[in-house]
Amino acid sequence: MEAVQSKDKALAEEKYKVMQSEYDNAYRKGVLKRNSVARKKSRMAKLYNKVFVTPAAAN
Repeated sequence: MEAVQSKDKALAEEKYKVMQSEYDNAYRKGVLKRNSVARKKSRMAKLYNKVFVTPAAAN
């Protein structure tokens, strides 16, 4: 989240991929349920897209 707030796209993309992997591992180990993982990944994707994708489309 810090990477998105600092508007560092490369770092945010890297952190997003790591975060997805960690949530998937947590689901496989039974730490989190499927819908919880989906919700968390969706919220992070929404934040990422809001900061990096939407402003570029407005130009």
